[in-house]
Amino acid sequence: MKPYGAYTPAELASERDALTEQYESCKSRGLKLNMTRGVPSLAQLDLSRGLLTCLGDDEYMAEDGLDCRNYGGLDGIPEMKRIFAAILDLEPDEVIVGGNSSLALMFDNVASNMSHGVRDGAPWRSQGQPKFLCPSPGYDRHFSICQYFHIDMIPVKMTDEGPDMDTVEKLVSTDPMIKGMWCVPVFSNPTGLVYSDETVRRIARLKPAAADFRVYWDNAYAIHQFSGEKRRIPNLIRECAEAGNEHIPLVFASFSKVTFSGAAVTCIASSRSNCEFIKKRLSMQTIGPDKLRQLMHAKFFGGAEGVYAHMRKHAAILKPKFDLIEEILSARLGGRDAARWTTPEGGYFVSVNALPGCARRIVQLCAEAGVSLTPAGATYPYGRDPKDSNIRLAPTFPPLDELRQAMEVFCLAVKLASVEKQLAADSRA
Repeated sequence: MKPYGAYTPAELASERDALTEQYESCKSRGLKLNMTRGVPSLAQLDLSRGLLTCLGDDEYMAEDGLDCRNYGGLDGIPEMKRIFAAILDLEPDEVIVGGNSSLALMFDNVASNMSHGVRDGAPWRSQGQPKFLCPSPGYDRHFSICQYFHIDMIPVKMTDEGPDMDTVEKLVSTDPMIKGMWCVPVFSNPTGLVYSDETVRRIARLKPAAADFRVYWDNAYAIHQFSGEKRRIPNLIRECAEAGNEHIPLVFASFSKVTFSGAAVTCIASSRSNCEFIKKRLSMQTIGPDKLRQLMHAKFFGGAEGVYAHMRKHAAILKPKFDLIEEILSARLGGRDAARWTTPEGGYFVSVNALPGCARRIVQLCAEAGVSLTPAGATYPYGRDPKDSNIRLAPTFPPLDELRQAMEVFCLAVKLASVEKQLAADSRA
């Protein structure tokens, strides 16, 4: 296809008129399609219906003899700790199993560090203005936690290898108020990229100016490869221990997109001494987690291999949706110089970079035509994308026929916004 940059003004005006006519036709269809969040589809949720019936009337005892109907078991039942440990290549005593939300675990840990510090350190808020490094584009919920606690966010450019480590190393080593860094290392939100081995090792070898610096390692998509197998990268906890930084990593994982998003199990993993510190806080916060739900998951899967087999079923549902996105983007936008996009091998998102200054317009056009997208700018701290170009596509929830309709509207919006941008630039020339 001919790039829009090679069009004459007359050709651009003609293209705008043709695209506008198509767009108005789309608007008249009264679509109501939602691609705002990475939500499992109904077909994915149905994969786990066996959870609801996997326990018999007399099955409520954990393997260590704990009655899961009662109090206790602060760090989780042994069989569930073992499953998470196997998935994360750790030992069970390095894992604490939590409730249904890993985001809640992250929030709680930031709150605790703000008010009571990290292990024997002073509270973050008593030391000055805390800061977090925020690889961008990134996960908007991470940024929301920082905003809630009034933590300054420093955007760090994402490369094809992960965060720009030259920038990370320089900032972390010189500023003692940088207390944390967000990371989604496998099938990152929203780009879908996987951190390179060298990036993981450079993170492990950081020399923070702050003794209480922590890496919040959100492994939400560790097993969400479209092949159904685990995507392996170096083990951050082991790498940090070898580098003398054993207390830096806090690793989070979740079954929220494995079983039921609202009724799954999660975990936090770290050094043994960090886990002991976290358990002391938990002992003030709760008398025990929902162990019956943990027992259900342990019984349903049987072990880590059962989880991997389950993920292959997810992959069979998800891969056709991501293939469809690639097919439509390539067919409608390929060669137009109007957008670039990622082609992930797993995860829940596709990241699109439109022409600078076009993202908000594209999202607006889609909304007016009945297709809801994540707000433009959401993938950057404070909702401020400096180029106004990044858009996160979340294709997991809609059925294929609805996804096709949504993507046709999206591509039309990208082309229309791009032509408008080019015409405006030509008029100023």
